Amino acid sequence: MFMEFLQLLYGTVFDVLPILSVIFVFQLLILKQKIPHLRQVLTGIVFVVVGLSLFLIGLEQALFPLGKSMALQLTDTNFIKGDSGNWRSYYWVYLFSFSIGFATTMAEPSLIAVAIKAAEVSGGTIKPLSLRIAVATGMAFGVVLGSLRIITGTQIHYYIIIAYFIVIILTYYSDKNIIPLAYDLGGVTTSTVTVPLVAALGLGLAQSVPGRSVLIDGFGLIAFACLGPIISVLCYAKISILIKRYKK
Repeated sequence: MFMEFLQLLYGTVFDVLPILSVIFVFQLLILKQKIPHLRQVLTGIVFVVVGLSLFLIGLEQALFPLGKSMALQLTDTNFIKGDSGNWRSYYWVYLFSFSIGFATTMAEPSLIAVAIKAAEVSGGTIKPLSLRIAVATGMAFGVVLGSLRIITGTQIHYYIIIAYFIVIILTYYSDKNIIPLAYDLGGVTTSTVTVPLVAALGLGLAQSVPGRSVLIDGFGLIAFACLGPIISVLCYAKISILIKRYKK
């Protein structure tokens, strides 16, 4: 594991170098300004490189195997009660998909950061916890829907077309102030904590469900994870407006 960490550390350094090159070139040559607190910046860069390397090895050693093994166990014929060819027999998979989608989203650092900023910009009108719950709920239903697609083996484009149609309708009737935030939150949810487990779940399901292709059916779950929060946040905003009007 130590040798693997060193290899990841070596690779991370080369991955981060282009980003640092762009920043330093623009700061020194374009803006022609010294880098403030250079020692602090360099220390932070070292922390970022080491942290990314530790995070990557953590994914490989824990999150990916855990998500995949859970999917394999939940779809095992010895565990499923009923016909393995019937999508209704996989109710434990749906429950796990909902739970893992909700829990990982609530723990997503990028979502927490955006929710806090949204509360600051809105002057406290948007509650960070309520916003995170709304996003996590949409994410959870999205993962469940994506898992159902893998189990049934239906084509992904039907789901995506219908989902975007719903997004377009909600966007048209939503307050213009919430639309950009809702679309950003759709991307924020698919980040460091969520993606590894959701991707592993999809690959594990495709590998264990009979007749599924890991390449064709295993991927695509992240797309549902992106669309679910957009729909849920737009609905949350609309419901909040209706509740305020009712109270008045």
